[in-house]
Amino acid sequence: MTLDIDRCRADTPGTSSRVHLNNAGASPPPDPVMRAVTDHLSLEARIGGYEAAAEAAPALAAFYDNVARLVGGRPDEIAYVENATRAWDMAFHGIRWQRGDRILTHAAEYGSNYIAFLQVAQRFGVEVVPIASDADGAIDVAALDAAVDGRTRLIALTHVPTNGGLVNPAAAVGAVARRHGVAYLLDACQSVGQMPVDVATIGCDMLSATGRKFLRGPRGTGFLWVRSTMIDRLDPPFLDIRSAEWLSRDRYAPAPGARRFECFEGFVAGKIGLGRAVAYALDLGLPAIAERVQGLAGRLREGLAGLPGVQVRDLGRQRAAIVTFTVVGRPADAVVAGLAGHGINASVSSVGATRLDMEARGLDALVRLSPHYFNTEDEIDRAVSTVGDSLPN
Repeated sequence: MTLDIDRCRADTPGTSSRVHLNNAGASPPPDPVMRAVTDHLSLEARIGGYEAAAEAAPALAAFYDNVARLVGGRPDEIAYVENATRAWDMAFHGIRWQRGDRILTHAAEYGSNYIAFLQVAQRFGVEVVPIASDADGAIDVAALDAAVDGRTRLIALTHVPTNGGLVNPAAAVGAVARRHGVAYLLDACQSVGQMPVDVATIGCDMLSATGRKFLRGPRGTGFLWVRSTMIDRLDPPFLDIRSAEWLSRDRYAPAPGARRFECFEGFVAGKIGLGRAVAYALDLGLPAIAERVQGLAGRLREGLAGLPGVQVRDLGRQRAAIVTFTVVGRPADAVVAGLAGHGINASVSSVGATRLDMEARGLDALVRLSPHYFNTEDEIDRAVSTVGDSLPN
């Protein structure tokens, strides 16, 4: 499949005034997504929130169908959640932890997830075991396999870490999890939307993702997928009249399927918008998107690596559309501010986001550029030349 870049840019008005290379932070929604959100908000203003939701029932149902197609699951395995962290939390804190349980993770695990590990470690006496990286920076699958024992309760992995282009071997980790019968939670926040992600191929039991990044959905939206055979093994940490039914004075029953991980009140317009964003990505084709973004990211890495005093910091044999680098003698935030002054959006990845990995590499902050399919080769070259122009002679 070949992407129609002109059409994609026409759907993204901001491309006329800025070079947006912060898609790993939040990508600008395309016009069809914006219209889906604003049309529903207008409908709420005209007829009322509950009434608008009832009228939008087909679009709300389409959300589950579209996300199921996106990740290769079933609609009843999908929950709409307000962000990826809360989606991940609903799965992680739904595990019935016991003293002595072990969590196996990777040195590049995301900060919010690791804080949750530490929380259950303090609360329940759970052991957190970060698996070392292989020579290319990805999780060492052989070391992971060797670390699994009878106390291992969960394997938790970030598919694409926030601080670089590394793509972890999620399917190889899934094979380890299946062989040992251990639950497997995948944080796909940075991978869903920029590459094909199929839960059957990966072999995970739970997957969390956000709307705002490479899916180009509204902020404040996300989803959780839980394998049907895993759902009853989890005890959702929060329940309400959406996620459970109050049967009698002393009894309740969780809602069937993954709806038990939702709550009654939510951003209805955002849910419709996220469903539309998923449909937009599916229409373009995830293989075509992946080919496009990997090509742009490769061009960006190559250009930056050719600049004196610039060091590209990305790891991994397979790399995604996140490019991180440092500049000798210049703090990361100063580089980002300089790019912003030339109309180029970038961001800083700080040590608190991936402490174990960055401390091991002696890094406290990185400049992060993350192209998407609507970016052009000229924009990539402009970013490289802007960094180059800021270097001392």
